[in-house]
Amino acid sequence: MNTTATQSRNLRSLELNSQVLQKKDGFFQLELDREAVQAFEQEIQEQLRTFTSPLKRMRTLIQENLYEDFFQTYTPQQVQEIHELAHSLPFAFQSYMAISKFYKDYALKSNDKKQYLETYPDRVVAVALHLARGNMELARKLVKAMMEQRYQPATPTFLNAGRARRGELVSCFLLDLDDSLNSIGFHLNTAMQLSKIGGGVALNLSKLRARGESIKGVAHAAKGVVPVMKLLEDAFNYADQMGQRKGAGAVYLNVFHWDVQEFLDTKKINADEKSRIQTLSLGLLVPDKFFELARENKPYYVFAPLSVRQVFGKHLDDLNIDLIYDELVAHPGIVKKQLNARDMLIQIATTQFESGYPYIIYTSTANRMNPLKSLGRIRMSNLCTEIFQIQSTSDITDYGEKDQIGHDVCCNLGSLNIVNVMEKGSLQESVHTGMDALTAVSDLSNVPNAPGVRQANSDYHAVGLGAMNLHGFLAKNHIRYESEEARDFVRTFFMMVNFYSIERSMQIAREKGVRFKDFERSDYGTGAYFEKYLTEDFSPRTEKVRGVFSGKSIPTPQDWSRLKQEVQQHGMYHAYRMAIAPTQSISYIQNSTPSIMPVVDLVETRTYGNATTHYPMPFLDHSTIFFYKSAYHMDMMKVIDLVAEIQQHVDQGISSILYVTSETTTRELARLYVYAHFKGLKSLYYTRTRNLSVEECISCAI
Repeated sequence: MNTTATQSRNLRSLELNSQVLQKKDGFFQLELDREAVQAFEQEIQEQLRTFTSPLKRMRTLIQENLYEDFFQTYTPQQVQEIHELAHSLPFAFQSYMAISKFYKDYALKSNDKKQYLETYPDRVVAVALHLARGNMELARKLVKAMMEQRYQPATPTFLNAGRARRGELVSCFLLDLDDSLNSIGFHLNTAMQLSKIGGGVALNLSKLRARGESIKGVAHAAKGVVPVMKLLEDAFNYADQMGQRKGAGAVYLNVFHWDVQEFLDTKKINADEKSRIQTLSLGLLVPDKFFELARENKPYYVFAPLSVRQVFGKHLDDLNIDLIYDELVAHPGIVKKQLNARDMLIQIATTQFESGYPYIIYTSTANRMNPLKSLGRIRMSNLCTEIFQIQSTSDITDYGEKDQIGHDVCCNLGSLNIVNVMEKGSLQESVHTGMDALTAVSDLSNVPNAPGVRQANSDYHAVGLGAMNLHGFLAKNHIRYESEEARDFVRTFFMMVNFYSIERSMQIAREKGVRFKDFERSDYGTGAYFEKYLTEDFSPRTEKVRGVFSGKSIPTPQDWSRLKQEVQQHGMYHAYRMAIAPTQSISYIQNSTPSIMPVVDLVETRTYGNATTHYPMPFLDHSTIFFYKSAYHMDMMKVIDLVAEIQQHVDQGISSILYVTSETTTRELARLYVYAHFKGLKSLYYTRTRNLSVEECISCAI
């Protein structure tokens, strides 16, 4: 292999890509990006290891311990068939970002990293064979869905499936701490074990006693939540998957916890180094009561959690603050201090302008909309704020005694590419295939060092089917993101995804003879979940969107009535089905705009190491450029309106980002928090500003 020639060609592809921004006749030179793809493909061909046949390739990589032994599950003829199917379907990388991202981050390489061992179809084959587990019909469907880029598994699945030496197929976890040193130590170790395998971990600290509370009757002995945060930050920095991937963690705290101000202060630029948190993400758990107090400008009290437990026998985090707040305030045995809710909103906004944090979780909304509300409470979310599932806290005892393991959460994610789903085949087929792929990941996942996660996965089989390329689809169809037509489209599209995901979950339950635990007590089992769909028709309202859905069968209230009957007869396999995550590198490979959020630039610029890559938005041309308005120039209330239209159909959450500028005031930002709460969002992820760069969530973004 001519190394000098390869390096020269690599520089040539980067040079071509870098010239995209140099406008010609007033427009970007997008053709140079396509030339960059061709130059990079030539480089790959020189570094791609070749074999005499597909079966020879497969056997060799198995012998070299690079692939799992697919021949234990499939015959040689079946492996050959799947390979031929993948390579027969038309596929081409649509941008330099797409091809460079795939080969640098996803393609299997030799142990010395000098040779590529997979093309895109080869990676698809390995993923499909692994997930299908011998089911040839499913393997064919998965290959077709991935090659047509209608469905895209999350990064941990797409990267690891089929490899002999691999990480987990899921890489984001939620843990709930109890107020004991046993629990702190146990979850610190669990977080490190999960970080070791590339997992991002969110932990709820709301049960921990506040700084200055007593321990075993000794006053002022407790150190509060900040020292635990410091321990976790150090743990994630230490257990970083052998240096291959930075550890990533988030901590959540109830806004009524005594330590909430110190919690937020850890992200101040001028915070004391002993308390400053640099790499850990922060999130606030905010019930309805807080917004009520802010709206009415009433006194806002925070409470010392231990005193609450001593009086009520329950953790502050386990109580319904919306119902019991006044009783907490009035009780003389509860240690409390008065703050100002409106001032707290300003403090939150100020902290977000400085750091992008905290995330905001609307816990009352999340629990009110939770289809499993009769089975438990949603306590927190994940690193990217789209996961909302019930949890129960583990009781970690002393050595020699049996622990009582509760339910924690893992994020099992994948996304539909809206453009390709709408243009290449059936929406029903795409959703069903996505659900099948996610079900396989759930069934195959076993995380032994996180017993609460394993318990929940066994009982609830939760998955998170999401979507990407919304802004790309709207621009391609000449629909403005802030328009009524955009809201009309998502209202119908995500109703259909909801319908078909429930339908497939019901079918899987019928096929396996297994329902998720306590299905009968859920809103699905009682039928309450379906009431909205029986009385409201979600067909398109506008002429433009009716045209977009022309020829597609849209579920009617009568279809929902039939589905309700089938669900009550056969049950559902998945307690949770949908979650819209912030797609990142995977969206580049898909030539997609990220998730359902608006784009920031017509040509995005990303720096990796010492190389800068430019990514033109998909379908960018003279006719679509006017429909790619930057998020920083949009009315954020209209963005929230659109997210709210989607949220009503999503049983979990949506990772929603606020985009503001240096001209935005803290009061204006605080009003957006209130408006998002009013519109029924379950969470707000980062706040982005033009003058602030916050590192992307790389652990669970897909």
